[in-house]
Amino acid sequence: MAFSFEVTHVCAQTGARKGILRTPHGDLETPVFMPVGTQATVKTLEPDEVREVSDGLILGNTYHLWLQPGDAIVRDHGGIRGFMKWDGALLTDSGGFQVFSLSHIRKIREEGVEFRHHLSGDKLFLSPEQSIRIQNNLGADIIMSFDECPPFDAGYDYMKASVERTIRWAARGKAAHDRPDDQALFGIVQGGPYPDLRKQCLDELVRIGFPGYAIGGLAIGESKTEMYRVLEYVKTILPEDKPRYLMGVGSPDDLVIGAMNGVDMFDCVQPTRIARHGTAMTSSGKVVIKNKEYERDMRPLDEGCDCKVCRNYTRSYLRHLFKAGEMLGMRLVSYHNLYFLKTLMASVRQAIANDRLADFQKGFFARYYHGKPEE
Repeated sequence: MAFSFEVTHVCAQTGARKGILRTPHGDLETPVFMPVGTQATVKTLEPDEVREVSDGLILGNTYHLWLQPGDAIVRDHGGIRGFMKWDGALLTDSGGFQVFSLSHIRKIREEGVEFRHHLSGDKLFLSPEQSIRIQNNLGADIIMSFDECPPFDAGYDYMKASVERTIRWAARGKAAHDRPDDQALFGIVQGGPYPDLRKQCLDELVRIGFPGYAIGGLAIGESKTEMYRVLEYVKTILPEDKPRYLMGVGSPDDLVIGAMNGVDMFDCVQPTRIARHGTAMTSSGKVVIKNKEYERDMRPLDEGCDCKVCRNYTRSYLRHLFKAGEMLGMRLVSYHNLYFLKTLMASVRQAIANDRLADFQKGFFARYYHGKPEE
């Protein structure tokens, strides 16, 4: 079978799951974090470097690759994998998040979504069928149903209508899927903060039938308390034998809490985005390397890290690169941040195997957040 998932251990302390996700381009231990390669590139890093700082699974963006260079051009390279020379596993989103993030230049109707190009202003249209066709051309191992991601605070009536539309779109997308044998199509569970709508959405998606399920509509402006409340609920209703993907989440606290709530897969642009602005994730918390206090600091970026950045460069040198406007600084901190999250997820998996994830969470939060996660 080209795609399968197996839970290999459940943490006695927390109910967190350790598993194996098998794809046509590699078997992956879960929980796993996916670096984001929006434009068929993880920003500033070469594919060889991405292999070093990932567990072998990355994400590409359907909307952006559809617009530039076009999915047909990517297809003619053999898909994203051939286009960017990546030999690992790959997931693409559906373009549905742009329905949310580009709300000022789009109109939703039953057939699909009318867009204005975010740069040129040209009219565009994306339907569930077209999203799947584009993703068929992009050639990822895991692809996503086209959905609407409403604002978390949308009223109940709007959220219910949106959920029902997302269900109809999921059925249409599955019917249009031309490569079910080598591309696993996931359904996306929407419903905002409303448990009954989350359950309605999931029940209908399960009836349609998908090899995996994503949790959508989170990390879009709601509080962490609200997000965790939804996770605590949906973990009780999601199928136990299918992978669970929490979309767009990548801060260290959310990865640990997400795993404690049964999530198997995560992605986020945050680690590379903050790196390009000079913020590093370290074993003792965030370091803003541009700060003057690091001007003469001869220590490595993270004394608890064995990545090549921490083995070779001082904080003083990294600060110099940012102050001088040298792109190498962005590259090095991006590399380190992704390596940090790769190491964190390995520690989470080990803690699950040892039935001690709650203990790990307390110790990690004490070191990274000094006992108090970010709001």
